[in-house]
Amino acid sequence: MDSIAQLRKNYTFGQLSETEVPHNPLPLFKLWFEQAIKAECPEPNSMTLATADQAGNPSARIVLLKGADENGFTFFTNYESQKGRDLAARPQAALLFHWHELERQVRIQGIVERVSSAESDEYFRSRPPASRIGAWASPQSAAIPSREFLEEAEKRSKAEFGDAPPRPAHWGGYRLRPTKIEFWQGRPSRLHDRIHYKIDGSTWQINRLAP
Repeated sequence: MDSIAQLRKNYTFGQLSETEVPHNPLPLFKLWFEQAIKAECPEPNSMTLATADQAGNPSARIVLLKGADENGFTFFTNYESQKGRDLAARPQAALLFHWHELERQVRIQGIVERVSSAESDEYFRSRPPASRIGAWASPQSAAIPSREFLEEAEKRSKAEFGDAPPRPAHWGGYRLRPTKIEFWQGRPSRLHDRIHYKIDGSTWQINRLAP
């Protein structure tokens, strides 16, 4: 473990200038996301989702991005999970993408709201049957007595719904509407490029942050 402090990498892949970025951060995010796919970054749509409960205790986990447009960034989960309870108490969150192969990060903060039932239904129908059964079988974030408990719940759900389970009322989508977005590009000597967008009314203010 003593060797951890000696782990270092010199970042040399690219650069980022505040004079060349678009006025709106979404086109830059889409460009970086497409480049992450082309670079074959593992699960390029995986992102850390950070929330806080009513007392302000933070919590973070990896979830999958399922949509990104002018309305925000969309993901799906169990509304009764810890993240769901956190978002009910405090509808703000932060997202973090890390594309190691490109030496890039994107940090996003914003307000979170549930997507419409129709949008949740549409996405749920697109999931594999086993994943849809899992949404019924798992009381996400709740303490359970054993693995067998979960497997029995899966069997019961399969017997009840077959191959076409409907969306549970406790499962659906959230959309984070960004108020701040930071693009981080690794540079040599730890003098990284950090371009920060902050919404001001309907206009994005752009600043370079010190690394």
